[in-house]
This record gives sequence, structure tokens and C-alpha cells, in this order.
Amino acid sequence: MSKYENLFIYRKSMELTVFIEQIVAHFSQYHKYTIGSKLRDLTYSTTIMIIKINNRPKAERKELLHDLRETIEEIKVCLNIAKELKAFNNINSYFHASKLAVDISRQSEGWLKHTFAPESW
Repeated sequence: MSKYENLFIYRKSMELTVFIEQIVAHFSQYHKYTIGSKLRDLTYSTTIMIIKINNRPKAERKELLHDLRETIEEIKVCLNIAKELKAFNNINSYFHASKLAVDISRQSEGWLKHTFAPESW
């Protein structure tokens, strides 16, 4: 098993990626290829970024962690747009996807703080 597979943030990112794949399949054709495609790309990117960050030395992680945070914010914005466009066939799908995105966001913030915390902590 790879060293990133036990990370909470990786597991949540995978869960969000799979969930987005499942719910985008139920979007209307137009939304599937516009906002749905964007959501799919962003969630895939997030998962790949987590793997890359975890494989980098601690000193090289800062910029990638900032990129990860920005990508997660993009996901949240796209989820909100999809909700406003009524792309979700079930509002609970939006709530679940948003909760996962917030969990990933919080975890990335913690990872950033932990990575660059003073050694005395």
C-alpha cells in the first residue's frame, strides 16, 4: 500500500471524486458537459495533487499546498454554481459533496499549518 492511501485527506478526496462521477452522470446533458466536466477535472486534480504533495520533501510542499487550497475553493464555487443552476437532481447530493469539499479544505489547512509550524510545537 502506498504511503498516501492512509491519509484522511486522500480518502476524502477519492470519496469526493467518485461521488462527483456518480452525480454528474445524472446531470442534464448540458450541465454534464459544462459544470459537470469542470467538477470532474477539479476533483481528479485535487486527488493527484495530494499524492504529489505527499511525495515531496517537506520544504517543497508550500506552493503545492497553496495550489491545493485554491483548487478546493474552485470546487466549492463550482458546487455552488451547480446548485444555483439546479443541476443536482437531489439537493442532498449537493450537501454531501459540499461537506466532503469542506472536509478536504480543513484538512489541507491543517496540513499547511503542520508542515510549516515552528519545530517547538
